[in-house]
Amino acid sequence: MASDPRELYQQVIIEHNKKPRNFGKLDPCTHHADGQNPLCGDELQLTLNIREGRIEDIKFEGHGCAIDVASASLMTGAVKGKPVVEAEAMAEQFRRMVRGELDPSNEANLLGKLTLFQGVKDLPVRVKCAVLPWATLHSALKGEATVSTE
Repeated sequence: MASDPRELYQQVIIEHNKKPRNFGKLDPCTHHADGQNPLCGDELQLTLNIREGRIEDIKFEGHGCAIDVASASLMTGAVKGKPVVEAEAMAEQFRRMVRGELDPSNEANLLGKLTLFQGVKDLPVRVKCAVLPWATLHSALKGEATVSTE
């Protein structure tokens, strides 16, 4: 097991990029959105089934860099089964964390193992890659069909 947080981060990114969780498409679905990061070439399609204010199921398809795919994989696992309001709070906290606006070690948050992504703040060109799945989730929950990190 890695003791250096950066090494653990790299291992998790590689693992989730090679074997993404919740990869696929829900058909039918109650909510969906497409996300793009033109700078990196990431494209993501997110499908969700929401019932009684809770994310019953969520899947993603698309292609992108390792950070984008790993972020989508971990995000879908983290929000599946959660109330929509909690998923929205997680999305906001994740965005703040990768932008360096939230320190998960000193501030209460709902992120759990997603805090592995806090090092992205030191890689400004990769922040949009990590945020794309979360921005796409936000759009899907708001009934917006597309989002771009441009």
